[in-house]
Amino acid sequence: MRYVRAIMAVQTGGLMDGRLIDTADDLAEGAAWLCTREPRFAGAMALIGPLPLRRKPAGFASLLDTVMAQQVSVASADAIWRRLEGAGLTHAPAVAEASEEALRACGLSRQKIRYAQALAQAGIDFDRLSRMPDDEVIAALVALPGIGRWTAEIYAMFSLGRADMFAAGDLALQEAARILFDLPARPGEQALRAMAADWSPWRAVAARALWSYYRHCKRREGVT
Repeated sequence: MRYVRAIMAVQTGGLMDGRLIDTADDLAEGAAWLCTREPRFAGAMALIGPLPLRRKPAGFASLLDTVMAQQVSVASADAIWRRLEGAGLTHAPAVAEASEEALRACGLSRQKIRYAQALAQAGIDFDRLSRMPDDEVIAALVALPGIGRWTAEIYAMFSLGRADMFAAGDLALQEAARILFDLPARPGEQALRAMAADWSPWRAVAARALWSYYRHCKRREGVT
Protein backbone atom coordinates (compact mmCIF):
# COMPACT_ATOMS: atom_id res chain seq x y z
CA MET A 1 0.00 0.00 0.00
CA ARG A 2 2.86 2.41 0.73
CA TYR A 3 4.15 1.89 -2.81
CA VAL A 4 0.67 2.53 -4.26
CA ARG A 5 0.27 5.73 -2.24
CA ALA A 6 3.59 6.99 -3.62
CA ILE A 7 2.35 6.61 -7.21
CA MET A 8 -0.97 8.25 -6.33
CA ALA A 9 0.88 11.19 -4.78
CA VAL A 10 2.79 11.77 -8.01
CA GLN A 11 -0.35 11.47 -10.10
CA THR A 12 -2.43 13.88 -8.02
CA GLY A 13 0.17 16.41 -6.87
CA GLY A 14 -0.48 20.13 -6.96
CA LEU A 15 1.64 22.93 -8.35
CA MET A 16 5.12 23.74 -7.07
CA ASP A 17 5.85 26.86 -5.06
CA GLY A 18 9.01 28.87 -4.47
CA ARG A 19 12.06 29.74 -6.54
CA LEU A 20 14.18 27.55 -8.79
CA ILE A 21 17.93 27.55 -9.27
CA ASP A 22 18.46 26.98 -12.99
CA THR A 23 21.33 29.33 -13.83
CA ALA A 24 24.45 30.87 -12.34
CA ASP A 25 22.52 34.15 -12.03
CA ASP A 26 19.88 32.45 -9.86
CA LEU A 27 22.65 31.08 -7.66
CA ALA A 28 24.37 34.47 -7.44
CA GLU A 29 21.09 36.12 -6.40
CA GLY A 30 20.62 33.61 -3.63
CA ALA A 31 24.24 33.90 -2.51
CA ALA A 32 23.99 37.69 -2.26
CA TRP A 33 20.82 37.39 -0.16
CA LEU A 34 22.42 34.77 2.09
CA CYS A 35 25.54 36.86 2.70
CA THR A 36 23.36 39.77 3.78
CA ARG A 37 21.26 37.52 6.00
CA GLU A 38 24.18 35.75 7.69
CA PRO A 39 27.63 37.47 7.71
CA ARG A 40 29.43 34.19 8.38
CA PHE A 41 28.35 32.98 4.98
CA ALA A 42 29.88 36.11 3.49
CA GLY A 43 33.17 35.22 5.16
CA ALA A 44 32.99 31.64 3.92
CA MET A 45 32.23 32.68 0.35
CA ALA A 46 35.20 35.04 0.35
CA LEU A 47 37.32 31.91 0.87
CA ILE A 48 35.56 29.48 -1.45
CA GLY A 49 34.71 31.69 -4.43
CA PRO A 50 31.75 31.20 -6.78
CA LEU A 51 29.42 28.38 -5.80
CA PRO A 52 28.92 25.41 -8.13
CA LEU A 53 25.56 25.22 -9.90
CA ARG A 54 25.54 21.40 -9.96
CA ARG A 55 22.23 21.27 -11.88
CA LYS A 56 21.30 17.88 -13.29
CA PRO A 57 18.44 16.89 -15.59
CA ALA A 58 15.32 15.61 -13.91
CA GLY A 59 14.08 12.09 -14.51
CA PHE A 60 14.69 8.44 -13.82
CA ALA A 61 18.43 8.43 -14.53
CA SER A 62 19.20 11.27 -12.12
CA LEU A 63 17.11 9.74 -9.35
CA LEU A 64 18.70 6.33 -9.90
CA ASP A 65 22.15 7.95 -9.79
CA THR A 66 21.28 9.56 -6.45
CA VAL A 67 20.07 6.24 -5.05
CA MET A 68 23.30 4.56 -6.19
CA ALA A 69 25.30 7.26 -4.36
CA GLN A 70 23.76 6.39 -0.98
CA GLN A 71 26.25 5.23 1.65
CA VAL A 72 29.19 4.86 -0.73
CA SER A 73 32.12 7.13 -1.57
CA VAL A 74 31.95 9.54 -4.50
CA ALA A 75 34.53 7.44 -6.34
CA SER A 76 32.54 4.23 -5.84
CA ALA A 77 29.30 5.89 -6.93
CA ASP A 78 30.98 7.26 -10.07
CA ALA A 79 32.40 3.84 -10.91
CA ILE A 80 29.01 2.15 -10.52
CA TRP A 81 27.35 4.77 -12.68
CA ARG A 82 29.94 4.38 -15.44
CA ARG A 83 29.30 0.63 -15.47
CA LEU A 84 25.54 1.15 -15.62
CA GLU A 85 25.99 3.55 -18.52
CA GLY A 86 28.29 1.12 -20.30
CA ALA A 87 25.73 -1.65 -19.90
CA GLY A 88 22.87 0.55 -21.12
CA LEU A 89 21.14 0.34 -17.74
CA THR A 90 20.23 3.95 -17.00
CA HIS A 91 16.65 3.88 -18.35
CA ALA A 92 13.64 2.53 -16.49
CA PRO A 93 12.60 -0.19 -19.00
CA ALA A 94 16.14 -1.57 -19.21
CA VAL A 95 16.61 -1.64 -15.44
CA ALA A 96 13.18 -3.18 -14.88
CA GLU A 97 13.99 -6.03 -17.26
CA ALA A 98 17.64 -6.51 -16.27
CA SER A 99 18.72 -9.69 -14.55
CA GLU A 100 20.16 -9.62 -11.05
CA GLU A 101 23.45 -10.85 -12.51
CA ALA A 102 23.65 -7.94 -14.95
CA LEU A 103 23.07 -5.39 -12.21
CA ARG A 104 25.46 -7.10 -9.84
CA ALA A 105 28.13 -6.98 -12.54
CA CYS A 106 27.79 -3.17 -12.46
CA GLY A 107 28.65 -3.15 -8.76
CA LEU A 108 25.18 -3.04 -7.21
CA SER A 109 24.60 -4.81 -3.92
CA ARG A 110 21.54 -7.04 -3.51
CA GLN A 111 19.81 -4.20 -1.67
CA LYS A 112 20.65 -1.64 -4.36
CA ILE A 113 19.38 -4.05 -7.02
CA ARG A 114 16.05 -4.21 -5.24
CA TYR A 115 15.89 -0.44 -4.94
CA ALA A 116 16.83 0.12 -8.59
CA GLN A 117 14.24 -2.28 -9.92
CA ALA A 118 11.52 -0.97 -7.59
CA LEU A 119 12.22 2.54 -8.89
CA ALA A 120 12.19 1.33 -12.50
CA GLN A 121 8.83 -0.35 -11.97
CA ALA A 122 7.23 2.56 -10.08
CA GLY A 123 5.92 4.30 -13.18
CA ILE A 124 6.66 7.78 -11.81
CA ASP A 125 5.48 10.69 -13.94
CA PHE A 126 8.63 12.79 -13.58
CA ASP A 127 7.15 15.78 -15.41
CA ARG A 128 4.31 15.92 -12.91
CA LEU A 129 6.71 15.37 -10.03
CA SER A 130 8.70 18.42 -11.14
CA ARG A 131 5.59 20.61 -10.77
CA MET A 132 4.65 19.44 -7.28
CA PRO A 133 5.30 21.51 -4.11
CA ASP A 134 8.46 20.69 -2.18
CA ASP A 135 6.76 18.78 0.62
CA GLU A 136 4.77 16.66 -1.82
CA VAL A 137 7.91 15.83 -3.80
CA ILE A 138 9.62 14.60 -0.64
CA ALA A 139 6.55 12.64 0.51
CA ALA A 140 6.15 10.92 -2.85
CA LEU A 141 9.81 9.94 -3.11
CA VAL A 142 10.39 8.69 0.43
CA ALA A 143 7.41 6.34 0.04
CA LEU A 144 9.41 4.37 -2.54
CA PRO A 145 11.74 1.53 -1.48
CA GLY A 146 15.31 2.66 -0.86
CA ILE A 147 14.63 6.39 -0.94
CA GLY A 148 15.09 8.24 2.32
CA ARG A 149 14.81 11.92 3.03
CA TRP A 150 18.45 12.64 2.09
CA THR A 151 18.02 11.08 -1.35
CA ALA A 152 14.73 12.90 -1.96
CA GLU A 153 16.19 16.24 -0.89
CA ILE A 154 19.31 15.84 -3.03
CA TYR A 155 17.15 15.00 -6.06
CA ALA A 156 14.86 17.98 -5.41
CA MET A 157 17.81 20.29 -4.92
CA PHE A 158 19.91 19.39 -7.93
CA SER A 159 17.56 17.72 -10.43
CA LEU A 160 14.50 19.89 -9.77
CA GLY A 161 16.44 23.03 -8.87
CA ARG A 162 14.43 23.73 -5.72
CA ALA A 163 15.97 26.81 -4.12
CA ASP A 164 14.69 26.21 -0.60
CA MET A 165 15.61 22.53 -0.24
CA PHE A 166 18.19 21.49 2.36
CA ALA A 167 19.57 18.01 3.13
CA ALA A 168 20.02 18.44 6.88
CA GLY A 169 20.94 14.77 7.36
CA ASP A 170 24.12 15.16 5.30
CA LEU A 171 27.18 14.66 7.51
CA ALA A 172 29.36 17.07 5.51
CA LEU A 173 26.78 19.83 5.91
CA GLN A 174 26.62 19.15 9.64
CA GLU A 175 30.39 19.26 10.01
CA ALA A 176 30.70 22.41 7.90
CA ALA A 177 28.06 24.11 10.05
CA ARG A 178 29.98 23.11 13.19
CA ILE A 179 33.16 24.72 11.89
CA LEU A 180 31.62 27.83 10.33
CA PHE A 181 29.41 28.63 13.31
CA ASP A 182 32.00 27.54 15.90
CA LEU A 183 29.64 25.07 17.53
CA PRO A 184 30.79 22.84 20.41
CA ALA A 185 29.65 19.71 18.58
CA ARG A 186 28.38 18.71 15.17
CA PRO A 187 24.64 19.46 15.00
CA GLY A 188 22.30 16.56 14.34
CA GLU A 189 19.74 16.55 11.57
CA GLN A 190 16.97 18.23 13.53
CA ALA A 191 19.28 20.86 15.00
CA LEU A 192 20.72 21.73 11.60
CA ARG A 193 17.26 21.84 10.04
CA ALA A 194 16.25 24.34 12.73
CA MET A 195 19.34 26.45 12.00
CA ALA A 196 18.62 26.36 8.28
CA ALA A 197 15.14 27.79 8.77
CA ASP A 198 16.80 31.22 8.98
CA TRP A 199 18.28 30.71 5.49
CA SER A 200 14.93 30.28 3.77
CA PRO A 201 14.04 30.86 0.90
CA TRP A 202 17.59 30.09 -0.29
CA ARG A 203 18.50 27.04 1.78
CA ALA A 204 19.82 25.20 -1.28
CA VAL A 205 22.35 28.00 -1.72
CA ALA A 206 23.36 27.65 1.92
CA ALA A 207 23.86 23.92 1.33
CA ARG A 208 26.14 24.58 -1.64
CA ALA A 209 28.10 27.11 0.43
CA LEU A 210 28.50 24.68 3.32
CA TRP A 211 29.63 21.82 1.05
CA SER A 212 32.18 24.09 -0.61
CA TYR A 213 33.34 25.37 2.77
CA TYR A 214 33.68 21.79 4.02
CA ARG A 215 35.94 20.95 1.06
CA HIS A 216 37.97 24.13 1.68
CA CYS A 217 38.48 23.16 5.33
CA LYS A 218 39.52 19.61 4.45
CA ARG A 219 42.05 20.84 1.90
CA ARG A 220 43.44 23.23 4.49
CA GLU A 221 43.85 20.25 6.83
CA GLY A 222 45.60 18.30 4.09
CA VAL A 223 42.66 15.90 3.62
CA THR A 224 41.62 15.20 0.03
